[in-house]
Order: sequence, then structure tokens, then C-alpha cells
Amino acid sequence: MNKTVRSTALAIGAVSFTLFAGACGSGDMASSGNTSSTPTSTTSSAAMADPARDLVGPGCADYAKQVPSGAGSVTGMAADPVAVAASNNPLLTTLVSAVSGKLNPKVNLVSTLNSAEFTVFAPVDSAFAKIDAATIERLKTDDALLTKILTYHVVPGQIAPDEIAGDQKTVQAGVVKVSGSGDALKVNDANVICGGVRTANATVYLIDSVLLPQ
Repeated sequence: MNKTVRSTALAIGAVSFTLFAGACGSGDMASSGNTSSTPTSTTSSAAMADPARDLVGPGCADYAKQVPSGAGSVTGMAADPVAVAASNNPLLTTLVSAVSGKLNPKVNLVSTLNSAEFTVFAPVDSAFAKIDAATIERLKTDDALLTKILTYHVVPGQIAPDEIAGDQKTVQAGVVKVSGSGDALKVNDANVICGGVRTANATVYLIDSVLLPQ
């Protein structure tokens, strides 16, 4: 069973992943499929007209109050590709640091994330705060492991909340299990805080724990 990150669980071998890490850096993230029996959805005209139309999760209303307008709002994020949109979201500063080369200079997935349609399970800052300092220090130098973890949070194609339940194959090639429905969605053991957030090329689900591939 997949589990959320624990301080000891991150001590997994990553040597076999080195070639994949290089592939991600050159924009090959979109090569994986997803194993859900439901079809991958694309952005509907209705959702484009109203980016908040498909939102689910207990934290959506609070986020709308916290960021009611501007580039980091639900409407603002819909106008930008996912890495740019995430950089404007005040809950995703640690994730943005991890994918943009600020945490580890050898891991920069910004261009890849912005280059195709994805579904992104985005751990909020408080999710990363659960990880001990020693593990964070390790990720600053272990680029293969960091890339493996980050790409485990990304599924090719945009999947709407009403189609997301089931086993979803990630870019990392592992599988995340999405269960529940409506405002009670879970991704493995992580809770969805607010999902169905649209960006120009992705559908984002804010989650409360970092996911760990096996």
C-alpha cells in the first residue's frame, strides 16, 4: 500500500531512477498513461467560463476568502500554466521551490509541467512541514529521489473531480489510489483540501500530505 511520507520511509533506493530523472528534465513526463477505467477529461467550455465550477473539498471556501482575487485566486490560476499558477498560490511555496530548482538545483520541472496537460496532486506547505529536517536536507542533494517523489504527484491528462476516483498511473509510473467523492476525496492517505482547481494546462488537487511512491 502507498503511504504518505514519513521521516523513515524516504530512505528508499533511487539509483534505478537516475535515467528517468534525466528524462523528466528533458520534458518526457507526458509519456505515461493512467490506469483508471474512466476517461481522461479535457477542460470544458463551462469550466473555462467559470473556473470555480468543479471545485470540491472542505478548504475551497476558505481559500477563496484568503485569495479572493489576483493571480493566485481560483480565477487567476486558470489563466496561467500550472507551474506559474502554483507560484502565485500562497499555500504552495514549498512545492514550487521543489519543482523549480530552488530546493535542489538539479531538479527543475517547470518547463515540463507547463508543456502538456496534467492532473497534479499538490501538497500544501503544511504537508511538507510534516517531513523532518534531515529528510529535507537529503532531498537537496538526492535529485533522483526528489524527482521520483515529485513525479509521483503528477498524472498525464486533466481529470475532473467526478472522474478522478480509482487507480491513477502517475508520470513516475507508480499508481495513486483516489477514493471517496465530492468534498471527501482522498489520494492514498492524503486528504484533498480543494480539488478541481483549473490552470491553463492542468487540473490541481491541493492535498494535506506528501505522497510516497513504493
